[in-house]
Amino acid sequence: MTTVDLSEFDVPGRGRGLLDVLRWRYLLRLLVRKGTATRYRNSVLGWTWSYVKPGIQFLVYWLVMGFIFGMDRGLENFPVYLFSGFVAVNFFNEAFGNATSSIVDNRALVKKIYLPRELFPIAAVWVAFVHFLPQLAILLVVCVLTGWIPTFAALGAALLGMLILGATSLGLGLFFAGLNVRFRDAQNFVEILRMLATWASPVLYTWTLVAEKLPEWVLYVYMVNPLTIAVEYFHYAFWQPTIPDERFHGFAPHFELYTAGAVVLCAAFLVIGQLVFRRFERSFAQDL
Repeated sequence: MTTVDLSEFDVPGRGRGLLDVLRWRYLLRLLVRKGTATRYRNSVLGWTWSYVKPGIQFLVYWLVMGFIFGMDRGLENFPVYLFSGFVAVNFFNEAFGNATSSIVDNRALVKKIYLPRELFPIAAVWVAFVHFLPQLAILLVVCVLTGWIPTFAALGAALLGMLILGATSLGLGLFFAGLNVRFRDAQNFVEILRMLATWASPVLYTWTLVAEKLPEWVLYVYMVNPLTIAVEYFHYAFWQPTIPDERFHGFAPHFELYTAGAVVLCAAFLVIGQLVFRRFERSFAQDL
């Protein structure tokens, strides 16, 4: 009896998870291009909104927290401190939100053809990164005007912060994208998490305030939060070079251990998110 070699064939509807993205790079590029091209379709201002919306949000926070509540007192160059943390959290919020809704938003493709479903959350994170770049460009201009000089340490800290934000948003996005197809309440829960993200990291205040006002164990939990670590690296990359050395409050004690803990959490988010995503992936077409 003649045997047929089926080693090159895949079982329909079941891939290798995130590893399949490497095989489907072309389709990933198409999804990213689609996401960036359609974001501001039929919009008069177009990509200008990528500058206007975060700019208005920043001004509101600056006026309220800086002038009304006086959070800028004793914190030199508060606008750069605020904006460097603000763009980091904005990137996370958009990437996390887009990844969560990516399967539902692409229900037409999911229901008609097979392709690795992980492509949609990954493409959503990439699209968020593309929209993050205009905000980063504004931050760089402001930093240069206030005396910022790039160093390898600053650039490395910014890159590490971006990687932590991207991994965290992808891991959580995979987890909630799978849940969101079956239970649409997941989207509302994600909105609550995104709302809390700005307050759960040192964007509007410094980590020293947490150390002064809250118990020590709370500081440990707070500092191992990947968002906190990423925001602190952004502060080190963009804010710290614009102020005198003696005015920099420094990293929290044992910051390298907190960074390691945050990286472990990112890896855990990716693994758990992938497992949950694949668990619900089997019924995506029916649930949609």
